[in-house]
Amino acid sequence: MARILFTSQLFQPALESLAGHELVLPKPEGSMSTEEIIASAQGADAIICQLTDRIGETVLAAVPGLKVVATVSVGYDNVDVQAATRAGIPVCNTPGVLAETTADLAFALILAASRVLSDSERDLRQGGYKKWELDGYLGQDVYGATLGLVGYGRIGQAVATRAEGFSMRVIHHDMAPTGLPGFVEDLDELLSQADVVSLHVPLTPETRHLIDARRLALMKPTAVLVNTARGPVVDEEALGAALESGQIFAAGIDVYENEPAVHPGLLAAPRAVLVPHVGSASFATRLAMAKLATAAVAEVLAGGHPANTVNPSVYEN
Repeated sequence: MARILFTSQLFQPALESLAGHELVLPKPEGSMSTEEIIASAQGADAIICQLTDRIGETVLAAVPGLKVVATVSVGYDNVDVQAATRAGIPVCNTPGVLAETTADLAFALILAASRVLSDSERDLRQGGYKKWELDGYLGQDVYGATLGLVGYGRIGQAVATRAEGFSMRVIHHDMAPTGLPGFVEDLDELLSQADVVSLHVPLTPETRHLIDARRLALMKPTAVLVNTARGPVVDEEALGAALESGQIFAAGIDVYENEPAVHPGLLAAPRAVLVPHVGSASFATRLAMAKLATAAVAEVLAGGHPANTVNPSVYEN
């Protein structure tokens, strides 16, 4: 019987694959701090965490005998994968199961930001809607527009599929040539062409502030930026300033640099649709993510090598 630490509560059906093991669960009202993780993980064989938990070298070094870390997210920048690899610890994530749901949210943000739905709804609720006006709440057309996808993995391609229904011209950029129609090698060129830019890249040192003040200045004044990837991919302060000055038209943002905090300039910016990291937030998808994470832990503890291991080289030793 293995000892498994959960940093946050998971759905009960996701625990079924770990039957027979000792499950250490946090208090129902919240997740654990780093200090609480270290204290609770003593003697643990596995840690199942979420994207808000930092599982760094300090945590890994403090838990001798740790056999696996699983994060209930597709991104795994919250785990020090290099340190885990040096220690021979597999790190597992939850790819694939959230692609369609996140693509739904990305396209919802494309529509909401392009059509200034947040501003118009706020005015209606606050009594600002007095009469219909010909030039009231004018937005940008999505139908027939050019969509630029930055990152063309599962989620980016799922957004492209949705764009077909709006007769959008779809172009994309990725770290390596995809060999697929619509590939644009130069990101700056894609930004200058696109009416809508949607971000779908992982957070790495190379993608941190990938969209900064210089690149925002390359976009059309009618353009819309959508981010459902990771918050630090965008310079929030620069984005708030670009919206305030009219350098770009609108933005739809699901992720933030210092979650749950949001830069005050972005909060105050016009034509910004801001939602609290809900890209994968459907009942079915969040349960599927939790089940994938627990199943991976069960497989490692049984001597297996899960396909969703982000550092598979640890199995070679």
